[in-house]
Order: sequence, then structure tokens, then C-alpha cells
Amino acid sequence: MESQTLQDTKPLVLAQEPRNPGMALDLDWVTGVQANTSAIERRCATLPARRSVKKDNQAAWLLKAVTCIDLTTLSGDDTEERVRRLCAKARQPVRGDILQALDMPPITTGAVCVYHEMVAAAVQALKGTDIPVAAVSTGFPAGLSPFHLRVAEIEESVKAGAREIDIVISRRHVLAGNWQALYDEMQAFRAACGEAHVKAILATGELGSLRNVARASLICMMAGADFIKTSTGKESVNATLPVSLVMIRAIRDYYDRTGFRVGYKPAGGISKAKDALVYLSLIKEELGDRWLQPDLFRFGASSLLNDIERQLEHHTTGAYSASYRHAMA
Repeated sequence: MESQTLQDTKPLVLAQEPRNPGMALDLDWVTGVQANTSAIERRCATLPARRSVKKDNQAAWLLKAVTCIDLTTLSGDDTEERVRRLCAKARQPVRGDILQALDMPPITTGAVCVYHEMVAAAVQALKGTDIPVAAVSTGFPAGLSPFHLRVAEIEESVKAGAREIDIVISRRHVLAGNWQALYDEMQAFRAACGEAHVKAILATGELGSLRNVARASLICMMAGADFIKTSTGKESVNATLPVSLVMIRAIRDYYDRTGFRVGYKPAGGISKAKDALVYLSLIKEELGDRWLQPDLFRFGASSLLNDIERQLEHHTTGAYSASYRHAMA
């Protein structure tokens, strides 16, 4: 992981990945998938201790993490003004004096993620940038509204300007082993998205087992998901390293079989810079450098950026600043 440098973090022009078109449902593949929980947990337990980066290397990785954040507000008291402030932070997530000290050009976050009602305000606030607006959809967070309304919600968000749609799957299909129903649902959601990219939220804390997580990941990719995402952030258990390992190995298997890269988004509970470094190291080791770009990797987070900016200021000045100096709003 130490090979990342500040120079490497400067924006790169990447070839556009061909979009995952999905494939026919392969139940033999899905039902053949298993998950060795003890082995997965042992693998994940080694990561925080082994992957420690310092000084310029750490700063480079933290800047990389910033560019992969879906800066998020999903509160019942969201207002258009709050969303506009969030978008201003997405445009300039790290203070200019810190970037100057690091000899870095301006950077942005990967996206801004909001409820449907705030899509129009976010699109307007981000006008003139290439930062996409992501809308949570399909009865987020439970996914239990009538099916036709979930499809209509996607269509309305796309019409309002959302370029990415974070959908929630029906957990009951996974728990009942009804893989055909999950596949059909995901295909319908993908079709409703049109040109907008779709992130499938598995709500892994409610799926019962790592084996179910692996199988649900494959089903969603077979049905055309552009990303698979751990959680809504509203469950009691959200992103964890074992769940992440299972999902990214499913991504790797899917790529090996089909040649199409699918993105990954851990979400919920990732609030510390040191945690971001662990997730990035896991991605690098399991999927490789290509997945360390925002078109294939995102953090679903709100407070993570605050801690990263504090760590970057400490790197440049030698002192920690008060958190209010890096407020989101």
C-alpha cells in the first residue's frame, strides 16, 4: 500500500469502463457459492495491523479516499440550504491552504447523495462541475413500498437530474432464497434507471449470513448492477470488513467470468480516516489498482471527510485543529 504518492493522487484521465450489461440468471453458480466465516474473519483481522502507512504516503491515500466519497445527507430534517452547503463542500472538500501545502490541485468528492426531494437542489448547486448527484430510491431504507411506486421513484429521480440511483433490494427474497424474484426486481430497477448508474444496496446486516451476502451480490451483478453497496446506514449493523471481503471477492469472480468490472461501496459507520485506509488496502489487495478510482469505488459517508481533513492538516502543520474548523455545514 505504501506505493501511493501525492503525485499519484493527482487527477488521472481514465478510459471509460464498459457498463455491466448483466447476464442470464445462473442458479448453479449462485447456489454453489459458500462462505467460510472463520477464514474470512481471520483474513480481515490481519488488515488493520499490517496496513499502516505514514507521512506523505498516508496523506496520498487520504486524498485518494476523499475523491471516492459519496458525500451524504439522509436526514428527516434535510433542507435545500443544507444540501447546498453539502454541495459546496463536495466542490472543495479539503481547504485550499492544505492542498497548497501538499502541492495538490483542487479535488472533489465522488458524488453527493441525497433523498429524491433534494435532487433538484443538489443538481443546481453542482452545476458547472462533473460531480454526479446520487439519489437513494425504491422506498429507502426498508424497500417495502409498493413495487410500482419504487420503480416510479427511480424514474422521477432520473428525470430530476440524478446520474446515480442507490436502490434497496427486498431482503425477504434473499432470506427466502427466492433468487429469481431478486433477479427480476433488480432487472426492473436497472431498466428504470436508463443511463443513470445503479448501486444495489444489499442491507447486509439484515441478510442473515455471509453466504447470503455472497449470493445476493452475484444476483444483483447478473441483473445489471453497476455497483453493489453494503448498507443504507440505517441498519443496526452496516459496513464491516468481513462483509466487504465477501462482496469484493464476488466482484472479482464476476469480472473473471464476464470481463465486466462492477463497483463497490461500503456505507454506514465509516467515520475515521484510519478506517478508510483499511478499506482502501483491502480493495488494492483483492481487486487491484483499477478499483481505486471513483468510478469503481465509493465510501458512503458524511462525517468521514471531517476526520480526513483534520488528519491532512496535522500532516501539514504538525498540530490537530478543532473539528469545527472542518465543519460540513
